[in-house]
Amino acid sequence: MTALAGRLALVTGASRGIGAATARALADAGARVVRVSRTPPQPADARFHDLSCDVSQSAAVEALVARVLGQEGVPAVVVNNAGGFLLEPLERTSPEEFDRQIAVNLRGSFLLARGFLPAMRDAGGGSFISIGSVADHTGFSENAAYAASKYGLRGLHETLVAEYRGTGVRLVLVSPGATDTTIWDPFAPESRPGFPSRAEMLRPEDVADAVIFAATRPEHVHVDWIRLQPSGRAASGPPPHTR
Repeated sequence: MTALAGRLALVTGASRGIGAATARALADAGARVVRVSRTPPQPADARFHDLSCDVSQSAAVEALVARVLGQEGVPAVVVNNAGGFLLEPLERTSPEEFDRQIAVNLRGSFLLARGFLPAMRDAGGGSFISIGSVADHTGFSENAAYAASKYGLRGLHETLVAEYRGTGVRLVLVSPGATDTTIWDPFAPESRPGFPSRAEMLRPEDVADAVIFAATRPEHVHVDWIRLQPSGRAASGPPPHTR
């Protein structure tokens, strides 16, 4: 038995990659898991309750929050993972692409926090865990839109830490370095100077482990920020699940 046994957890962007690995880890820890994604995973898995939502759309998030709170109860854990990735020089980044990164990575996080945090506070606590990136604290070329959204997410997180201090709600930012998921498929990192090979990247399960660590600390412990980086050595073990 773990501290999460029988408790409700919700994971956005849960159809693949980090979100899917986190949902599995939470279920393995005994939590009742709601997986949220734009398209529910197939095939369905009886361990999970799957819901569809585009987190960048305010009406969709409001409907999701109302459904979860009304039918499932207040989550003990919310993993704010849904996001997009763009690797493009400034001159080739269109305003529409920039807006999409902000909508999914930042606006969606704001909407999810606005929907669930007051209920978690009123229920006496819980963990709201956001998946950031190494690009939320380090600038890299070809990251203008993505980094803007992730730096914004870190700013939102730090503000909410201050705003919810003392309420019993734990706000955590998990900032992983390059993680081997399908988001890298269009970008061929092996051919880009300074990028780790996919064999050297973190695995989605590495990030999921950090989420479980944060969510299972005693109530008097606040975990503000977890930063993960590849060690530079190729990972061993079975091929990773992809995002």
